[in-house]
Amino acid sequence: MCLSSTITTLEGVRPIMRNIQQQKGANGNRWGVLVAGSNGYENYRHQADVCHAYQVLKKGGLKDENIIVFMYDDIANNTQNPKPGTIINKPNGPDVYKGVPKDYSGEHTNAKKFYAVLSGNRSAITGGTGKVVDSGPNDTIFIYYADHGAPGFVTMPVGENVFANDFIDVLKKKHAAKGYKKIVIYLEACESGSMFEGILTNNLNIYATTASNSTDPSFAAYCDNEYDTCLGDVFSVSWLEDSDKTDGRKETLKRQYERVRERTLHWDDGSSSEVMQYGDKMISNDFLVNYIGANPAINKNSKTNNAYFFDAPTIFVSQRDATILHLRHKIREKLFVYDFKLSIAPEGTSEKSEAEKRLLLEIAEREQVDNNIKRIVNLLFGEKSGSEVITNVRSAGQPLVDDWDCFKNYMKIYETHCGTLSTYGKKYSRTFANICNAGISEEQMIVASAKAC
Repeated sequence: MCLSSTITTLEGVRPIMRNIQQQKGANGNRWGVLVAGSNGYENYRHQADVCHAYQVLKKGGLKDENIIVFMYDDIANNTQNPKPGTIINKPNGPDVYKGVPKDYSGEHTNAKKFYAVLSGNRSAITGGTGKVVDSGPNDTIFIYYADHGAPGFVTMPVGENVFANDFIDVLKKKHAAKGYKKIVIYLEACESGSMFEGILTNNLNIYATTASNSTDPSFAAYCDNEYDTCLGDVFSVSWLEDSDKTDGRKETLKRQYERVRERTLHWDDGSSSEVMQYGDKMISNDFLVNYIGANPAINKNSKTNNAYFFDAPTIFVSQRDATILHLRHKIREKLFVYDFKLSIAPEGTSEKSEAEKRLLLEIAEREQVDNNIKRIVNLLFGEKSGSEVITNVRSAGQPLVDDWDCFKNYMKIYETHCGTLSTYGKKYSRTFANICNAGISEEQMIVASAKAC
């Protein structure tokens, strides 16, 4: 055999050998942490996404003892669910709820337990199953989080938000303790890029991909159906449906990122988000099997579906507007986008009346928080500069805020004087960050909030 032929043969063998080595994982374990950060039937999609993710990991060969699930668990048996005891992630889809371990549900779905689970700190946990990521230096960890977000944080159903700096600090400590080989994070939330931009360095062996950049919302999908709510999220169902059809022994993280990014950017009706990647991007060359497993039922020669098409017809809506869409569905009962039929709920029904009240309250609260924020920045900076404080975005690569304690404190000051920030209201978290970055004192913030509200 000539030298050139030998080189060509070796080049063809190397990817195969790398694949085999990754599947063996140097005798390490694969861990999965799946988090639905919301509750309430209008947020059906987040728990549906997480349940679907569990099915992907389970079929991929991960053991239940190594998969930890956070979900409030108020959807499957909700009185509004037309098919009690089940959860689906697309119209006419399979039940993804069956068999899902609810390790931390109800009051146990909080940030403290999430951090303790990631840290492997059993002593910090009471309630739930007590499962933690008891990983070692040869193990990989896959973290999937589906939720509402805002600049600088994602939420939990109970208690405090999961702030970017706290989350990264937990991961840094895990890295210093040699608690993993590599971590891959998939994050579904509005402004989810802000959880990593300027914060996640490339020397922690962590690779993260997010549903949106640090300034834009992410979008819900499969929103027109008999369930009167969105069944999934665009970024999430994109990677999940891709994983359902793709051989994880052949597809890399990078290829899945590219496919998901193409899918979420494809729409020209304003309902697209920019999928981003952060951290150690070399990890994206690894095969999916090393993190989420590989379903042996998928033919090795199978081809994935067209990147642009969803498994069922869908309309999209910003995650922050999904609640309004849910309430309008309740009022109108069913909106069939594709055949343009509109069926109105019977007049005088308690369900319709309650939905109408909630919709009017939601709209009023949005107007109120818009006005509150405008008054606060005008008091602090004057009318001319105030609007710039609301809209200002720092240069790419910079973290949202320099002083995270100030950021958290000023949000609490606002809530003390003006009321709890709703999912919609939390979009103004960047304004609080900008107020901190501008050097406004705590006393000034208290006075302005008290006057404005």
